[in-house]
Formats: sequence, structure tokens, C-alpha cells
Amino acid sequence: MTTTDALYQSELPSLKLIARGKVRDIYAIDEDTMLIVTTDRLSAFDVILPDPIPNKGKVLTSISNFWFKKMQHVMPNHIADIPLEQVIPNAEERAPIEGRAIVVKLLKPLPVEAIVRGYLIGSGWKDYQATGAVCGIKLPKGLQQAQQLPEPIYTPSTKAAVDEHDENVSFEKTVELMGQDLAEQVRDASLKLYKEAASYAKERGIIIADTKFEFGVDKAGTLYLIDEALTPDSSRFWPVDQYQVGISPPSFDKQYVRDYLETLDWDKKAPAPALPPEVAEYCAAKYREAELRLMQT
Repeated sequence: MTTTDALYQSELPSLKLIARGKVRDIYAIDEDTMLIVTTDRLSAFDVILPDPIPNKGKVLTSISNFWFKKMQHVMPNHIADIPLEQVIPNAEERAPIEGRAIVVKLLKPLPVEAIVRGYLIGSGWKDYQATGAVCGIKLPKGLQQAQQLPEPIYTPSTKAAVDEHDENVSFEKTVELMGQDLAEQVRDASLKLYKEAASYAKERGIIIADTKFEFGVDKAGTLYLIDEALTPDSSRFWPVDQYQVGISPPSFDKQYVRDYLETLDWDKKAPAPALPPEVAEYCAAKYREAELRLMQT
């Protein structure tokens, strides 16, 4: 697989581009729906890298759609029951985005990223070492790196603009941003989604160490799960058979790319350095492996 298989940026002349995010390109369809195209762009440390990960967008779309369907009993999601062919009838225009584009309901996104941590790793581990807490939540003494927490914790952050860093905030801050009722709904839904997904994934050889959810509301104020769900981009996936406490386990997600970037003399600001082809290909293979494991019955 080479970068010729990759889609770094979509171009759809028949639709109006609304925005390009770190990974997704969003197009307007009508007043009720829009099109989300998941490209092969990769962001690390909140910076978009110059090199795509071949077919990553298709894998992310497949995994997200799987979870959206599986978690419908917990809460509704933004998927609209409209085929891509109806929105883009021109086969030539549609071809580059097949398998990586979804038609979704037009909802108002909430200004918070809902992060759930089930294990002590990454910035949470650094925070714990320094303060004995993660995002202000006190934890028992003596925990080790990658150790499972007594209970998953909800540690929201504010959404940053492209190439800027997200900022961890308290639950109380989310109440200020969107009201008590909605803040509680988001927290409770996030924890329920994580616990169910983590249990399912573990039976298939994947530990979901942490994950990020995004939510939106319709005009009636109903809460929906949006964006992506429980993918290797929005989560930290570890293989059960290689997990051990005290070390940072190998992963199915972009941690491999983060680890490579940590070896470079880079200030984690744009522009990001180029990725060697072997790093991009290894990352792509781990994404595909995660998809195959999760989809097994």
C-alpha cells in the first residue's frame, strides 16, 4: 500500500464546502443534512501531519458506523438514512469518497470534547505523577503507568481550533458552557458508552484505554452522538495479550506515530515533520487490524 491509495483532501464540486477539520471535510447538502468525508489526514499533538495514512479514512468510517449502530440503544447518533448515491449521483465525483463519506443530520455541536479514561496513561499519567490527580480528579496513591483505574473517569476538554491544543476543563466549567442538565447528560452518556464498548472490545482482544466522544443537539434539544465513535483516532487501543502494568503498551492507534515524533527535535507546532513511508504503512496496518478484531463475531 502506498500514499497513492490515500485521500489527503476531498474535492466535491457539486457541494458547498463548510469546513476542513483535522481529519474530516464537511459539505452542506440542505438545511437538514450534511456530508462528512473522512480523509487520510492524521493529526498528532493537535497538528495535522503532511503525510496521509493510506485508507485510514475508510477504516475510521467503518469502525464509527459499526459503533453508531451498536450503541443506538444507549443514545441516537447523527447518521441520516440517505445513501451517498442520492447526494452525489455522479459516479466519477463520488468514487474518491466511497467508503469514507456519510450523510448526517445537521445538528448543533456542543463546545466540549467528552473524554473518558479507563487507564492511567498519556497526559493523565504525567498529571498523576505531578499532582496525584488527573484533570483535578484525585486518585489513589501508588498507581502505576497503564494501570486500570478503579472506575473510568470523565475528563472533558474544550475544543481547539485546527493546529491549536485542546484544554482540559472541570465538569463545573462544562456546566457553565452548556447548562447543568446537558452537562450531566453528556457525562453520563460518555461513561455508559465507554463502559459498554470497553467490555465488548476486551472480549475481542482490545483494551480501550481511553476515548473521546463528541455530541450535538437538534432543535428540540435532544442529545446525539456525532463526529466519530471509538476509533483508533479518537481512542487509545491496546492489545490484551501484550498489556502489562508499568509500561506504555503497544497500540492499534496513532500512538506509534506519536512515539516516532517524540524522537524528533520538533516543538509540536505547525508545520509538522514528514513521516517516513514505513511509519505511515505500519500505522495503517495497525488501524486495519483494529477494525478486523472489532468486527469479528
